[in-house]
Amino acid sequence: MLNVVQGLTITTNSLSAIKAINAYTEQCLSYGNRAEACILEAIAADPACVLANTFAAAYYLSQENAKDAKLANSYLLQARKNFININERERLHLLATEAWAERKIDQAIAHCEEIVTRYPQDLLAVQQAQYHYFYTGNKSGLTSVAGSVLDANAGNHYLMGMIAFGLEQSNHLAQAERLARFALEINRADPWAQHAVIHVMETQGRYLEGITWMESFADTWESCNSMLYTHNWWHVALSYLAIGEIRHVLSLFDRHIWGKATKRSPKDQVGAISLLLRLELSGIDVGDRWEQVAHYLFERIHEHSLPFQDLHYIYALARTNRMDLAREMLFSMESYAHDAQLCHQKIWREVALPAARGAIAHAICDYKKARKEFKPILTRLQELGGSNTQRQLFEQIFDDAHREVIINNHYRRNYEAIAS
Repeated sequence: MLNVVQGLTITTNSLSAIKAINAYTEQCLSYGNRAEACILEAIAADPACVLANTFAAAYYLSQENAKDAKLANSYLLQARKNFININERERLHLLATEAWAERKIDQAIAHCEEIVTRYPQDLLAVQQAQYHYFYTGNKSGLTSVAGSVLDANAGNHYLMGMIAFGLEQSNHLAQAERLARFALEINRADPWAQHAVIHVMETQGRYLEGITWMESFADTWESCNSMLYTHNWWHVALSYLAIGEIRHVLSLFDRHIWGKATKRSPKDQVGAISLLLRLELSGIDVGDRWEQVAHYLFERIHEHSLPFQDLHYIYALARTNRMDLAREMLFSMESYAHDAQLCHQKIWREVALPAARGAIAHAICDYKKARKEFKPILTRLQELGGSNTQRQLFEQIFDDAHREVIINNHYRRNYEAIAS
């Protein structure tokens, strides 16, 4: 058993495994593009290392697709073989990741919270807890889990970025921006702290400032994983869209958001779909770009990793006239909602399914049905997960459907008046 960063311990006799796990930790906290390589190096150095196998499983689960979920399970099986000889922190990480694999997210959160309480230097546990809180729509959890370990991690810019994002999501905008800027004084290249600030600026309508802010850091994103690389450029594109610079938006889509996306990555797909829909809701012709993205969505139909993401996939399928696949996905969502863990059933049945029906309806211009499906769930959209900015898309769909219904009713009344 050897020491790792900040006094935490790991059960291994391999210095190479320790070095690789430390590198993996840094890659995760910095949203780097070498996380997978680093954790596989740790396993190669010590195939029996429980924490290395557990972290590999967590990495693959975070990719949110069925193929990588199978990989995650194989690493969990390997970790479980040596379960008896590990320490308490490693045991809790394994339990948290196993619960995640089984989609028992409430249990996964509880285990992460226990790690954070007992081992406050463990920032990967903080990050994983925030991940789960984010996708279950728990804004207060984002801030509380990160804020609880601030004293134990004084001056850590990664933690400041995590807290700043939670504060922004809870609408504590001034505090969020101040803390994120402080983090960037320590490390200019912290992409999550940069990301927290652009959220504040968007919320406050500071679009020109946001463009200047994010583009000034773009040189630091080349080492980011594709999720945050494309997502930070997505934020830049949103600001350009807000000020009507459509050519810039389309160029960013082609060069960065989809152009450099990992095409089979759910997160990258969601970002691309979201931007295309926002463009169309603004009256912009996006050309063949819908087809470019929809081509990669077939394997998403039966996965149901997250309801937030399913709504994007199903819209894109319907929007590209793949109605047979959109209906197949809707039926699959209904089946999943019936069989899901009890902690998920209510959200899927009462929020995700109406939103999915509304998304399909809007995509095929059945605005009356879209409005009918979305209206009762507008106050519950937070339960779908995602950020405040990301969820605004569903409100925009409802607003657009509502507007179209009013316009259609107006023309119908005028026609009936003329005809009579």
